[in-house]
Amino acid sequence: MVKATIMNLSDITHPNQLHGLSIRQLEHIALQIREKHLQTIAASGGHLGPGLGVVELTIALYQTLDLDRDKVIWDVGHQAYPHKMLTGRYHRFHTLRQKDGIAGYLKRCESNFDHFGAGHASTSISAGLGMALARDAQGEDYKVVSIIGDGALTGGMALEAINHAGHLPHTNLMVVLNDNEMSISPNVGAISRYLNKVRLSDPVQFLSDNLEEQFKHLPFFGESLTPEMERVKEGMKRLAMPKVGAVIEELGFKYFGPIDGHNLEELISTFKQAHKAGGPVFVHVATVKGKGYELAEKDQVGYHAQSPFNLATGKAIPSNKPKPPSYSKVFAHTLTTLAQNNPKIVGITAAMATGTGLDKLHAKLPKQYIDVGIAEQHAVTLSAGLACEGMRPVVAIYSTFLQRAYDQVLHDVCIQNLPVFFCLDRAGIVGADGPTHQGLYDIAYLRCIPNLTVMAPKDEAELQRMVVTGINHTDGPIAMRYPRGSGIGVPLMEEGWEPVPIGKGEILRNGDDVLLVGYGTMVHQSLQVAEILKEHGIEATVINARFVKPLDTELIVPLAQRIGKVVTLEEGCLMGGFGSAVAEALLDHDVVVPVKRFGIPDKLVDHAKPDESKADLGLSSPQIAEQIRQLFFKAPQPSAVS
Repeated sequence: MVKATIMNLSDITHPNQLHGLSIRQLEHIALQIREKHLQTIAASGGHLGPGLGVVELTIALYQTLDLDRDKVIWDVGHQAYPHKMLTGRYHRFHTLRQKDGIAGYLKRCESNFDHFGAGHASTSISAGLGMALARDAQGEDYKVVSIIGDGALTGGMALEAINHAGHLPHTNLMVVLNDNEMSISPNVGAISRYLNKVRLSDPVQFLSDNLEEQFKHLPFFGESLTPEMERVKEGMKRLAMPKVGAVIEELGFKYFGPIDGHNLEELISTFKQAHKAGGPVFVHVATVKGKGYELAEKDQVGYHAQSPFNLATGKAIPSNKPKPPSYSKVFAHTLTTLAQNNPKIVGITAAMATGTGLDKLHAKLPKQYIDVGIAEQHAVTLSAGLACEGMRPVVAIYSTFLQRAYDQVLHDVCIQNLPVFFCLDRAGIVGADGPTHQGLYDIAYLRCIPNLTVMAPKDEAELQRMVVTGINHTDGPIAMRYPRGSGIGVPLMEEGWEPVPIGKGEILRNGDDVLLVGYGTMVHQSLQVAEILKEHGIEATVINARFVKPLDTELIVPLAQRIGKVVTLEEGCLMGGFGSAVAEALLDHDVVVPVKRFGIPDKLVDHAKPDESKADLGLSSPQIAEQIRQLFFKAPQPSAVS
């Protein structure tokens, strides 16, 4: 029966309030979720397409669960904006991805309904299976549902979890595949091709809806089916079922689908059936990324995530002043230019073509471009194989995502001393994406690996030179880190770039009072700090280290010994980072002088604008200059006279 009034989204503080609502009421709530979603992202930016595509899926699933007990694990989390609105965060949703506001991903500390936090893909099935096994071990009976996208399903970890879960026939676990044919960019590979064949297949839909009903009308069967006829029915389904369903069932899951991910009645009915099935269950839901916003439906790559934009036109809101090109764009232009003259160069990405800029390489030189899907481990070992046979692989992966392939970097590339060029985009503080995406650890986790050269440019022009350096370096693996966002606005060259001498830094400014040694993005800030110190009569020498490994000890050690006060600056973790490398080098050369390290302390950096995070950490230029003054140049207080 349709209720007299339609509940508003703003009234929902608990997802169990969806229970008993009519389809009409649920559709009204879905419309409001999309409106709030669009208004929020248009105003402040964030992920757009993923959440719009799972509105009905979320509502239908939550109407069939008791969320005081049952647990839902969302893969990645940027598709979980509707989840946030339905779990008590509607009235704070406008603070999304802002300092002290709602996180862009799930966080266990943010809500009791966020059962597992993740910003990296392919984790939900493993986490869900772990929860299901814990439930069984403790004699409980709540439901566990893992939601994963078809892009994330290309990750090896997801396939490992499916392999494990399928061998546990008595462990109740539901896996919901949100199949929208996309990750950030269009999906690639055999799994994607399989799923494309099965989406909304008429034979499967017909059999799922009608086969049992047809049997019931046969003489002697009536409302119940004998075990023998149940097996016949399942056999007939298997004959018509497209390959993906058969494969999933062979792996030990009961398969439901594919179903229309925007049909609430069909979703609710299927989820109810799947909950009753028992054991591992796989529900295949076909959705449209960006559903409900025509521009996002037509441009699913461009509207995966957006900076603030005009909701009516879909166009980005222009900045007050033009910005220099981003580091990613400069990297892509330089690499593409070099690749045009060197067919051995191959750019490799793990489902991040647009983010890394390698879509530019793909557009001009498709034969020199490889997208492996969400499979960073495979990307790195693939590059090792390419290098073995004389190619020049350039692996462009975000700093935070390369963490997922650490063993492959060490074991498959560096131990064999293969000439692979790692390009780590989004290194440093990345802003609104928060702790899961901060690129703060690559300096520490890379510099300890033998055979690996590690460098970082001070600006976008030096990045151009370092791309050439990386391509030319054939004596072993080499890595370059660079930040998210715009460069600092220095002049760029179209071509004719000179490589940077391996292991050589440069002096940018001379002074006798303190030595500032900057690395990467903090070099420009070191110069700003030096200017502030000059206003207080303190003259600083500023070094652009360029390399953390090999460190230019021939340059740094004599200056440190002569000046006697050393400051290191890096946009990375202090533990084991660039400053640690400098301090170790000074001790190894028996130079014992005061060293102050500026960088990220041993804490997680939450979502905020990068400048806000730096200010919270005491890493703005005025804050650094003041700390240097207080530490090294504060005048001694006169002793009290009795």
